[in-house]
Amino acid sequence: MQHYDGVSAPSLRGSFSLSLGEQMTRLTLGEAIYLGLRNNPSIRSGYLQRVAEKFDLQVAEEAFKPRLTLKSTYLNTQGSEDRTRNAELSPRADLLGEYGTRLSLGWTRQMNTSEQAARMRSDGLELAVIQPLLRGAGREVTTAPLRLARLSEQARRLNLKASVAQTVSGIITTYRNLLHAQEQLSIVEQALQRTHSLLEVNRALIRAGRMAEFDVVQTQADIAAQELGVEEARNQLHRSRVALLRLLALDLSIPVQASEVLDASQTHIDRRQALQLAQVQQPEYLATLLQGQQAELNLVIAKDQSRWDLSLVAGANQRVDRHDTGATRRWDRYAGVQLEIPLGDRSVYQAEVQARVNQQTQEIALADARQALDAEVTTVVRELGTLWRQYEIARRSVDLSQRKLDIEREKLGAGRSSNFQVISFEGDLRNAQSARLGALIAYLNAQTRLELTLGMTLESWEIALNDY
Repeated sequence: MQHYDGVSAPSLRGSFSLSLGEQMTRLTLGEAIYLGLRNNPSIRSGYLQRVAEKFDLQVAEEAFKPRLTLKSTYLNTQGSEDRTRNAELSPRADLLGEYGTRLSLGWTRQMNTSEQAARMRSDGLELAVIQPLLRGAGREVTTAPLRLARLSEQARRLNLKASVAQTVSGIITTYRNLLHAQEQLSIVEQALQRTHSLLEVNRALIRAGRMAEFDVVQTQADIAAQELGVEEARNQLHRSRVALLRLLALDLSIPVQASEVLDASQTHIDRRQALQLAQVQQPEYLATLLQGQQAELNLVIAKDQSRWDLSLVAGANQRVDRHDTGATRRWDRYAGVQLEIPLGDRSVYQAEVQARVNQQTQEIALADARQALDAEVTTVVRELGTLWRQYEIARRSVDLSQRKLDIEREKLGAGRSSNFQVISFEGDLRNAQSARLGALIAYLNAQTRLELTLGMTLESWEIALNDY
């Protein structure tokens, strides 16, 4: 398992042992997904970004922890009459409470030495407490930034889940494209072999005087056309292989071969149940819900910033000065109210107006997201049923085309059919086989789209994000 500065890469349950070399490498779909999770650039970049995002949350979580500051200075001053040295050490602690209370405690030590004057040392302690009454007052306002950071973290995790799921779905689709290209090449090569066999039959019939010699031209022309189709299929196979290797971030010269067995079983799913599942699982939709909550918190913060700053203040300080002739001690304490009112500054209300508009915009976006999710689920569920029916029809078409071709070949051997008819039926079988293959791949890809739409891709493949 790879790690990115403390963040683990996603993992796929199960063990895989792959050897990629110059020999043809047979690759299952599970192995392709495993390699994609390990090597895909977008996944690796997403997990690296999560390192910075997690640190952002850690910073926000420390909002109500004491903040310590240490300040130290040393000055050496050379004057026309005297030379002085001054050293100062000032540690300070600040604490923000969940109700807006700000507590500050500081201590300062100064040491002054001079060649002409007496040496002096002073120590000071200061304590200050500020309790806001309007701006920054109350737990709801004070904890809003922290809650906003936590919502942002949830949204980022959802974005990571969506990104990994989309990448996995892309790998699955690209892998099936490679399977499609392999099977299509097999179909056209088998058809070419059957046509070569037909050419031998034609020549035998010509030698027997049961077929005109010029009729063989039809078969030869069909062979030439099919040879062109074979070349096109091989080129498509190469493109599909390169596309998969790109997604898996592997050497493009590796001769991988998809070894998965193409098969499908009908999926039965109720539209309402699918929609309910998508509403609690789909990362994009859940992220939209979080954006609405974030907009509400931003409005709370913006409203608070437009209020007057009215606070109770209290504090005390003590200072001790020591010099060669003795020491003096003094202390003070204070309590009161401070008020700050912005006059004629409309910019303090600008953020509130923008936050309110953004909240209303998010309400519209949420309603649109609900409708879009409903439409997406309805479409993919309906498409799944349609594609299954198309696949069943395509399978029957292949069976019938095969029987039709076999019968016509027998009739040709008996002299009761024409060479043109056999070539035509051969083309029908080839087209039916391609249609069945396309329908099967389309149905399998529709199942993958359904998993992605419902937000179940990672669960279906037992993929753990390892995003702790």
